[in-house]
Amino acid sequence: MINPLSPLGYLFTILEVRWHKARSEEGASAVEWVIIAAIVVGICIAVAGILRAALEGKANEIGSDIEGQ
Repeated sequence: MINPLSPLGYLFTILEVRWHKARSEEGASAVEWVIIAAIVVGICIAVAGILRAALEGKANEIGSDIEGQ
């Protein structure tokens, strides 16, 4: 048995409470969760693309500055 006062025990306790709450309440259906997950993944991909473009631009700029010296 994990001590609920330890950090790991606290985490397991919180997860268990949320698991039972999610199983007993009439919250979002599976389809809604799939839609929410797809939106979150889409946002992550968009942010990753923006960051990649910005990093590549700066890397190319620094490379040009180094070659010019």
